[in-house]
This record gives sequence, C-alpha cells and structure tokens, in this order.
Amino acid sequence: MRLVFAGTPLVAADTLAAVLANPRHDVVAVLTRPDAPQGRSSRPVPSPVAQLAAEHGIEVLRPERPRDPELAARLAELAPDCCPVVAYGGLIPQNLLDLPAHGWVNVHFSLLPRWRGAAPVQRAILAGDRTTGVSVFELVAELDAGDVLATAEYVLGELETAGEALSGLQSLGAALLNETLDNLADGSATARPQPSGGITLAPKLTVEAARIDWRQSATAIQHQVLANNPSPMAWSEWDGQRFRVLLAQAVDSAELDPGEVRAEKRRVLVGTGDGDLELITVQPAGRKPVAGADWGRGLRELGRFA
Repeated sequence: MRLVFAGTPLVAADTLAAVLANPRHDVVAVLTRPDAPQGRSSRPVPSPVAQLAAEHGIEVLRPERPRDPELAARLAELAPDCCPVVAYGGLIPQNLLDLPAHGWVNVHFSLLPRWRGAAPVQRAILAGDRTTGVSVFELVAELDAGDVLATAEYVLGELETAGEALSGLQSLGAALLNETLDNLADGSATARPQPSGGITLAPKLTVEAARIDWRQSATAIQHQVLANNPSPMAWSEWDGQRFRVLLAQAVDSAELDPGEVRAEKRRVLVGTGDGDLELITVQPAGRKPVAGADWGRGLRELGRFA
C-alpha cells in the first residue's frame, strides 16, 4: 500500500523505521509537526520523524495546522491507501480522515478504551495497573474512540519506569502496526467497536502534579515516581531547593512520619502517610543523579522533605 506516515517524536520515528523495513508498503511522505526551537540557541530542529524521512529521501509535510488547505491538496495528490499515525500531536480534520481508502490507523499505547489521551503509559503506571498494552485503531474525530483493529498486552514490571515501558511498548506497537497494515492490504483486517464501559482518560502529567505529597501512601508515591520518569520527574523540596526522586520503592515498615528521613547503612527511608519509602535513585538540586544510599551517607544531619 501507499502510505503517508504521521508522527513526531522519537517513539514515532522508531515505528516509522519498522514500517520502512516492511517491503509490502511504500511510505510516500510523512506528516509531522513543524521544526521546534531547541537548546540555548533556540534554533529550530526537525522532529525525529522528519530527520528519519530526510535520511531516506521521503517527502516531509510539516504544516502549521493540519487544517491548512495546502496539506489537503498535497495529500489528495499523493493518494495514500492508508495513513498510519504514532504520536503526531495534532487533530486530523474530517476531510483528511476521509481521503485514504483504508483510513488513518493510530498506534496507541494502552488497551482501549482504558487510558484515552496523551499520556496512557504514565497514567497506567500512576494508577498501579499491572497490565497495559497497545491498540491499533481507526482514527475518528472523537479522542481515541475509533474501532480497534488489533491489540497486544504488555505486563509492567514492579519498578518499570514510564520511559522503560514506552520503549517496550514501542517495539510491540511497531510489530502490531506492520501486521495490521498487511491485514488491511489483503482484506483480512477486522475492526471491532470499543466497549462503552471502562473508559478512562489520560491527560499529560504536569510538573506541579509531580510534586510528592508525603501524606500519600508509600505505594502511591512509588507509582508517582515511576510514572513521572523520565519526564517531568517526581520532586519534593529539601533545604528549600527542588529535589528529584527518580526511583523509589515501598518497603515493609511504617516507622517514620510523613516526609521524615532516616539514613541507614545501605539505604535511605522516608516516611509517608502509609508505610515507608526507600529512595533508590535521587537527584539533589544542581547535581547529577546518585544512588539514594550515597546521598544519605553525605547527610550531615537528618531532615524532612517539605
């Protein structure tokens, strides 16, 4: 099939690479977000998808808005059979959705209808889900509500961060997308409507919401830390400065008050509203990440997180 691939970040570029390796399909163009300022110079830099497409000599479409008439005209000229989507970052209008014979198929990192939205992996971990997965579904105007073409489950590790889970899900999703595209091409794909029950939403995580409330349970804070790694990172305040917690685990003790710190020989514990939390990896203000035990050995006196 002739494909126009829509996506922007690295996870989308990795999936595009897998599609490019599939000899049954021809990616004739990519649709991505405009170049974005990066670094101290604020120099505009192409998205990872745009960079990969350029390396392969593939046309790059980067409209300011998906509703731009020029985009519709160019897509009509390209006449794609299908448009696979991975984290494009813009709302596709109905006139574009209607163009390809096999529609737009979106790779979403959850088992729909659970966790519709921008941060499904993070929200699954935050909620303490043990199993999540990948859904390939038909894109429609309503948020992540289209019929599902294929799914695959993924079991989350006890201390698996959102970044680690996304890496595993990307590989799973790329394989599932290629399988779905092959099925669409030979007419064997079957779409099923999403259940009307079990819908949950997955808005982006914010820096403010990533602040740790030590009155929560140790388990809830563990999930918060894992969900916010690598971004925006869970944090608290130590001596009036921001202190990041990159990895932490609830332990079988409940001896400390919320926010109270105790440095032991091989670990550092912090009290919570229910149980104690071991700080495994931390990043004090102005420093690189360090093992929690190493940070604890450097404390001159014990204190309390704010």
